[in-house]
Amino acid sequence: MIPLLIVGLYLVTAMYVGIFAFKRREDAANAEGFFLAGRSLGLTVFVLSLFGTNMTAFSILGSSGHSFSNGIVTYGLMASSSALIIPVSLLFIGTRLWALGRRFGFVTPVQMFRDRWDCGHIGTVIFAVQAALLVPYIVIGVMGGGTALRAITGGLVPYWIGGALVALVVMSYVFFGGMRGTAWVNALQTVLFLAFGVVALTVIGVGMGGFGPAIQSMAAAPETSALLTRERISPWYFLSYTFIPLSSITFPHMGMFCLTAQRLSHFKRTVILYPLCMIAIWLPCTFLGLVANRATEVPAIQAKLEARATLAEQGATLSAGERDTLRRAAAGDDVMLRLVEHYAPVWLAGLLGACVMAAVMASDSQILALSTMFSVDVFAYYEGTRRFGERAQVRMARAFVIILTIVAYWLALRVPPSIFDVASQFAFAGYAALSPLLVAALFWRRSTKWGALAVVLWAASAIGAIALVQAMVPPPAAGQPATLLWAPGGVDVLVRQSSGLTVLGLLPVVPMTLISVGLMVAVSLLTTPPGAATLARYFDPARAAAPSRA
Repeated sequence: MIPLLIVGLYLVTAMYVGIFAFKRREDAANAEGFFLAGRSLGLTVFVLSLFGTNMTAFSILGSSGHSFSNGIVTYGLMASSSALIIPVSLLFIGTRLWALGRRFGFVTPVQMFRDRWDCGHIGTVIFAVQAALLVPYIVIGVMGGGTALRAITGGLVPYWIGGALVALVVMSYVFFGGMRGTAWVNALQTVLFLAFGVVALTVIGVGMGGFGPAIQSMAAAPETSALLTRERISPWYFLSYTFIPLSSITFPHMGMFCLTAQRLSHFKRTVILYPLCMIAIWLPCTFLGLVANRATEVPAIQAKLEARATLAEQGATLSAGERDTLRRAAAGDDVMLRLVEHYAPVWLAGLLGACVMAAVMASDSQILALSTMFSVDVFAYYEGTRRFGERAQVRMARAFVIILTIVAYWLALRVPPSIFDVASQFAFAGYAALSPLLVAALFWRRSTKWGALAVVLWAASAIGAIALVQAMVPPPAAGQPATLLWAPGGVDVLVRQSSGLTVLGLLPVVPMTLISVGLMVAVSLLTTPPGAATLARYFDPARAAAPSRA
């Protein structure tokens, strides 16, 4: 009960900060105040909230769970490439989004796409696809909440209640606080989970009697030695993960956070600090997930190891239902919490549990982004604001927050157990495939709305096909060979792995993104570009602002 009370106190604090502490009356009265905090976030809040909104349950629970099953290579897969690609994308793309938002008053990326390509209903299609692809990212926040509270309380709070509680808390402060409340909560959350890594590493290390013996025993055991190397993952597959961080700046919530900065200079500090924050979060989490394989004195972790061993030894003889049950039992998304629960004092376990909840609840920005897009790109675009007023637009956004939270919670009770795989296979892959859309709009004069439509339809179709194939073909049991689905000419093109699909030995995100680039180029060159006036506004603003001499 003590950890539960501490986490409960944190949840109440987050609600207070998000709803009351920094509330401004003008934010509730106008759309720009509610959706973008009046474009007035200061440096500290902007830097912390921008990083925090990208560090969800995927970063703490997902990374440690993946490392528990796959080894220290998890850090190289995601953190190393993200620490380079995300800051670079913020520097070159985020700053241009900020400048265009200031110049033209954009609130959402879809507004920019519509204005840039003179497209109307195509913008609605872009919104629909972006909304569908962002839902899995919101779902992992609810999954993380259910997983965290169940582990923190030793099962006293079941998964479905934990997920519902987190969903309700997030919904409340997004509903009432808008972007300003969400940004301040994100800043608080970032401070907490940045402190979590160092404290957890120290406490668990002392409790285990030092990490040296654990690593030495893993290196000596054939069943765990591979977890200390990259040998389980081919160089080709490893390289394909560098495409995943392309999704970051394409996420609507990241694009919208770029619009909230008070000054352009805020981005300079963000670019410098982002890689350091990545190290502070990902390195402890992946390392602790790795050494959990030797924490056999923790009953919950020992049960996971036994379930994994049973899958490897008997997987081929078990039914699909039995394999699924064992796979859920062996899932590692809660190993970090199990380590904290066992090795930390009760009061400290509660504090560290609150830090984990801080990362889990970062899905607030995604919920706010989708509700903003619905109210701006659908309700306002189709003249709802003109007919019913700006307050009605804000009320519509709040109603969408409720609907979206209910849908995310319903899906969280039905998706596979791995937070890491859900995020990388669907949310990250889909948005990475949409990255040519944003790059072309900002930097390529010749791009057209028809090229944009081709990219959006392709990304949606590819994600739908992946989901369909994975639903129809169950994953192979642990220790069993992957399922070959398509091998024309003896080349293994499509393979069903335990973690998802691979295409030519690569993550699907690679061919998806490359085909998106090809479609954008080919279709744009075959269709008519936007008018000269539109191009002048975006690529030659001085000329566009000059008075006509006609």
